[in-house]
Amino acid sequence: MTIPETMRQVRFQGAGGPEVIYVETAPVPQPGSGQVLIEVAAAGVNRPDCLQRAGGYPPPPGATDVPGLEVSGRIVAVGDGVNGLKLGDEVCALVASGGYAEYCVADWALCLPIPAPLSLLEAGGIPETYFTVYDNVFTRGRLAAGETLLVHGGSSGIGSTAIQLAKQAGATVYATAGSPEKCDFCRSLGADVAFDYRSQDFVAEVKRLTDNRGVDVILDMVGGPYIARNISALAFEGRLVQIAFLQSSKVEIDFMPVMLRRLTITGSTLRPRSVELKAKIAEALRKNIWPLLEKGVVKPIIHATFPLEQARATHELMESSVHQGKIMLEIRK
Repeated sequence: MTIPETMRQVRFQGAGGPEVIYVETAPVPQPGSGQVLIEVAAAGVNRPDCLQRAGGYPPPPGATDVPGLEVSGRIVAVGDGVNGLKLGDEVCALVASGGYAEYCVADWALCLPIPAPLSLLEAGGIPETYFTVYDNVFTRGRLAAGETLLVHGGSSGIGSTAIQLAKQAGATVYATAGSPEKCDFCRSLGADVAFDYRSQDFVAEVKRLTDNRGVDVILDMVGGPYIARNISALAFEGRLVQIAFLQSSKVEIDFMPVMLRRLTITGSTLRPRSVELKAKIAEALRKNIWPLLEKGVVKPIIHATFPLEQARATHELMESSVHQGKIMLEIRK
């Protein structure tokens, strides 16, 4: 396959707001051992990209500082030690960085086939959110059939994924969102109840709906004052899973309820983990979630799509929080 010497990619001119985003021409990267080169069709835009742009979430050592944590596209070069993949295969992949570009290097173990019902554009919105949700809701949060899950930010890419996967797992799902329209969106994805956090107290509503029992698992990306409120909303043996802090990560909390109600507080980040650890999540997704994607009973929800040259607009939209579902860069149709 003919691969050009140069490509377009997004960079940040220092740390700051969306105004630091620009597009440049750079050499096409080369895959190393255990890696493939993907001609990128689409790249997902995620909150961590904005955090990186602001200077708060640097790539792991040795990774490119080009943003982008998930891509879809066609394999155009294969390094040594790659198993089960070949030139021309269409895949979606979790990457540590480099997704906002025409070509991106990915570890072969983090590449997954495109689910049959989905376009390349849709598949580009799978990896970051599905890896994150599966690991945190089901592995760390241990959500099981018959239990209850509360998802904060239910209309986000993470939230829309968590609602769908939890419902397929047989859970009752509550979600919070910032408007009646977003609450309707959450319910359309399967949420049993959605709370408008601007006008409703989710703790009071959860206790009312559960006869004061509380929920089994909470997936939170807000932090700040939500941490103590989440603890109040958990049932005995409940699990709070923290995956981000849109507000502060530092709060003063009374831990007595944690001890008395035998609660678990956990959380994680995905990007810094080793390829080996991420590959275990990839295998679990292939076994447990890919059949659902193939059947079309769950799918990434795309809110808006932009060309690479409009990467700045994707970050402005992300930080406006008006989106419902995923924001995507379509790099090649």
